[in-house]
Amino acid sequence: METVYDFTLPKGYVDGNGEIHQRGKMRLATAGDEISATRDPRVLSNPSYLTIVILSKVVTQIEGLDAVTATTIERLFTADLAFLQDMYQRINDIEPPVMQCVCPDCGKTFEVPLNFTREG
Repeated sequence: METVYDFTLPKGYVDGNGEIHQRGKMRLATAGDEISATRDPRVLSNPSYLTIVILSKVVTQIEGLDAVTATTIERLFTADLAFLQDMYQRINDIEPPVMQCVCPDCGKTFEVPLNFTREG
């Protein structure tokens, strides 16, 4: 089983010298990563910061940088943040739960994704 994945950011991290860093590595998340992220004081004061903290735990390398921190993730372009969020979901197999349903007219069985969020 593969646990570390290479990536190339679409835009790249721009360091203090103006150099662009695009290649990096992301590892699979653990339950501990997600639990500790929810306890982070920055997340407790601003729940939308959860993504930043989790990505800073699982992005293990960006070429040319000594470490990847929450500040590193904060400074990414939004296209790169979206790219990493999508990658995180794909490699950790986060799929919405589904329910088996049967069509009352034809009897065909199909799956319907469950959405637990409230809209409107």
